[in-house]
Amino acid sequence: MSNDYAKYMKKPFSLSESDCEWIDRTLKGMTLEQKVAHLFCILIKDKPVERMISEMRSLNFQPGSYMSDSFPAQKVKDNFCKLQAETEIPLLFACNLERGADGICTEGTFYGTQMQTAATADSHYAYELGRVCAQEAAACGANWNFGPVVDIDANFHNPITNTRAFASDRDTVIEFSKAFIKGQIEEGLAVCIKHWPGDGQDERDQHMLTSINGLSAADWDASYGRIYKELIDFGAQSVMAAHILQPSYSRLLNPSLKDNEIYPGSLSYELTTGLLKERLGFNGLVVTDATSMTGFMQVMSRHDALPVSIMAGCDIILFSLDIKEDFDIALQAVKNGRITMKRLDEAVSTILALKAHLRLHKKLAEQKTLEIDDVSSFFSDSPAKKKNVESAKDCADKAVTLVKDVRHLLPLDVKKYKRVLLHVLGDKGGYHDPVKNTHKLFVSLMEKEGFEITLYDSEKLDLRPIGNSVSSFVERFDLIIYYCSVKTSGSDTVSRISWAPPGGCNTPRYFNDIPTLFISVDNPYMLFDVPRVPSYINGYTPTPYVIEAIVEKIMGRSDFKGKSPVDPFCGLFDARF
Repeated sequence: MSNDYAKYMKKPFSLSESDCEWIDRTLKGMTLEQKVAHLFCILIKDKPVERMISEMRSLNFQPGSYMSDSFPAQKVKDNFCKLQAETEIPLLFACNLERGADGICTEGTFYGTQMQTAATADSHYAYELGRVCAQEAAACGANWNFGPVVDIDANFHNPITNTRAFASDRDTVIEFSKAFIKGQIEEGLAVCIKHWPGDGQDERDQHMLTSINGLSAADWDASYGRIYKELIDFGAQSVMAAHILQPSYSRLLNPSLKDNEIYPGSLSYELTTGLLKERLGFNGLVVTDATSMTGFMQVMSRHDALPVSIMAGCDIILFSLDIKEDFDIALQAVKNGRITMKRLDEAVSTILALKAHLRLHKKLAEQKTLEIDDVSSFFSDSPAKKKNVESAKDCADKAVTLVKDVRHLLPLDVKKYKRVLLHVLGDKGGYHDPVKNTHKLFVSLMEKEGFEITLYDSEKLDLRPIGNSVSSFVERFDLIIYYCSVKTSGSDTVSRISWAPPGGCNTPRYFNDIPTLFISVDNPYMLFDVPRVPSYINGYTPTPYVIEAIVEKIMGRSDFKGKSPVDPFCGLFDARF
């Protein structure tokens, strides 16, 4: 057995000698085409798996891993079983779970965003989020999760970190990330901390362009560097290299770099090998962020980028635009030396090491790779599923945050504020988050309390400010509520409120005449657009549990317990009054 495998006997894989021998035997038994195919993680999304299998057979293409989109749990598991049957090498089955197992199956518990757990000020709920995600994903056959997000939400304008991150301060991110990781690992899922070298500084989105972490090397060391070092030492098995530049460290490690040679983490040897692996001592697996993202493809031609990413230190290429084309690019890159055989073998052996760490080689031999057979029973009425839902409800109760109530509107008295004009902002879903129309549950709960709800409609002339006196609104309504669900969608470059046209403007102009309450169930920074609204609540996630908790609290039956993990006032002095 080669001495090259000795590193896998250390953290994070901690393999035995027999595990390393399995890696050696497996690698030696693979053809060049099998090794190259093993570099790819393919998304299960739009095509039926049977069609995917047929296409991959025709290409002699057997990837080493897959990631599933959200489907019914039984379909997810069936898909995984069919794909595993195509190869004798155990597969990594990944999922992208940051806020709940709804990200892999439609029956999964929609627990709450990472920031919601941090708003409880109790890292137990981050542990629970990790545990619930892992337990339910494992029931579907998954063994690897692309989470947690360990970014720092330092810039409230950032359209993509937001509630996906735990907080805006380093120590909270470390504490809650460790708890999440512990919950995942205890349930048998490998974790993938992201987004290397760190998101949240820029106000741009790497899905749309190559973004920048512009900290100095010293400031990076004190923030993101400390986070990654602690989580590496804690046992994180993999890291996701993002399409984010860190120019200061790239220049520090290679002063000869020209500006146009400074690459993002997914393509940078300086960042991914020099900084992550050598300086921080990471000994696990590195996967690129999705190579279909614009941030990956703006830097150089895809024909160059795929081999450069592997030579930079990435072991897995996440997703493909066209399997045949990408496979050919990578295969030819090995044949012409742009990907060296040494680096190819190192990448594939690291993938196999993660599989051995998860005992997939032994589970496959024992026919126990996918261990829970009755998936529907688990998600319908099992004690475990009921426990997960109760935990999500408890987290919601602890997280909902009363940011301000300067005129002491709360709790609401239905007799005093019976007639309510409700403005719904957003609540239309987004690219990464299809959840929408959650205000309907809020309306139904408020109507059960006895409130008469009038839903604002900009087309109705009698609800337009222009042409109607202030006194006419005062006579008709006792209370105005804004229900805001503006998302960080991964397709919008700005996460802000879009108001109705001027003729039917729904801006909060009447709060000096009519009591007004603003509820944000998603983005915690909406005070930036409504700074002087006197009563403001953050919920962090539009789950039914959060909406129910909000109603309980505004009615005075439950105390507000949440503590904001970020500055909800966005640094604005006038947002506090």
